[in-house]
Amino acid sequence: MARPTPELIYALRQTASNLQNGAPYQWGHMGGCNCGNLAQQLTKLNKDQIHRYAMQRHGDWNEQAEDYCSTSQMPIDLLINELLNVGLLLEDLKHLERLDDRAVLLRFPFEKRHLKHNVREDVVAYMNAWAELLEEQLLNKITLPAIDQFVLAALV
Repeated sequence: MARPTPELIYALRQTASNLQNGAPYQWGHMGGCNCGNLAQQLTKLNKDQIHRYAMQRHGDWNEQAEDYCSTSQMPIDLLINELLNVGLLLEDLKHLERLDDRAVLLRFPFEKRHLKHNVREDVVAYMNAWAELLEEQLLNKITLPAIDQFVLAALV
């Protein structure tokens, strides 16, 4: 599962909002699909640029993640590297494209866990649920220093 970062959480929520408000969505287009829309938000590249980069190599996002090379200078690998730098893992790209990460799906009632990977509303729901999960994980990592009894007495 992705490393919970404020930037990634914001990007997931913003991408979901953009899609909900009519942003171009086309599951078969590398720049306009589930990962493509998130990549647009995180990299500020447009869907056509992302698609062009991806088409320099074969395959969908799953195959692009499989073929990723951190030392390659191929544009798609540089783009994927940007996604990894904000907290994503290669596995997250595969799960996002198929809407099938178990931890995210468990946030839905049983009868609503069968999301369709190419349905805009399901993508929006998945991204929002994933953002909530990451936010909870991030907040659970925050620990506040204990308040010294002397300081506490001074505040009263």
